[in-house]
Amino acid sequence: MAKIELENIEVHYPIYGNHDYSFRRALISLTTRGRVYAEENAMTVVKALNGVSFSLRQGDRLGLIGTNGSGKSTLLKTLGQLYVPVKGRLLIEGRVSALFDVCMGMDMERTGYHNIYYMGMLLGFSQKKIKSLIPGIEEFSELKDSLNLPVRGYSAGMKMRLGFAICTCIEPEILLLDEAIGAGDKHFLEKAAVRAKALYDKAEILVIASHAAAVIRQFCNKALWLNKGKIMMLGSVEEVLAAYEKSS
Repeated sequence: MAKIELENIEVHYPIYGNHDYSFRRALISLTTRGRVYAEENAMTVVKALNGVSFSLRQGDRLGLIGTNGSGKSTLLKTLGQLYVPVKGRLLIEGRVSALFDVCMGMDMERTGYHNIYYMGMLLGFSQKKIKSLIPGIEEFSELKDSLNLPVRGYSAGMKMRLGFAICTCIEPEILLLDEAIGAGDKHFLEKAAVRAKALYDKAEILVIASHAAAVIRQFCNKALWLNKGKIMMLGSVEEVLAAYEKSS
């Protein structure tokens, strides 16, 4: 059974000085033995997440809200274990599937079929599993003979269709999303919405970061409001959205 526990999590970003080796900088550095730029080259640490604590269990659908730079994406990437906390305790039980960009990993010089195998392997599928998924991906993406062509010749909508068809083949226990999955043109959108909803429903735990209150209301039963890396409020969707909208 999937679960997530965070206790006083801190995630830091190191920011270094600008290493611009211009002739002027080199000259000054030589004549001053580097003292002029010593402060600039020192490391500054930004706390992207600060003292974040909460727990999720099977059936929880958590919506992350907050302005740009509030820490939503950092929290998702920490749950996806792309970032390592410098402090606190992080416990994750269950298979994590992180869909931050459905076209992530796509090789523009390869054909659509090559990308099905390549992206499928990145998602953890065996070659046998990928082969079994191809007919469904062909049908859902509606790309037909275009799958034999290099992806660099695809329109943005075609790339989105292919990436969406591949990524939504997963069977997640814990699903992390940076904005709800959308896909391409109006013709494809209704079919994509049904498939995306089925994917969200499969997950034991769902965490979505979104600026759209409608998305949080549609898919979530809990909401977490972040501001400058700190939790401002955690509770029911309507309570948290009301407090966030009042503060805006």
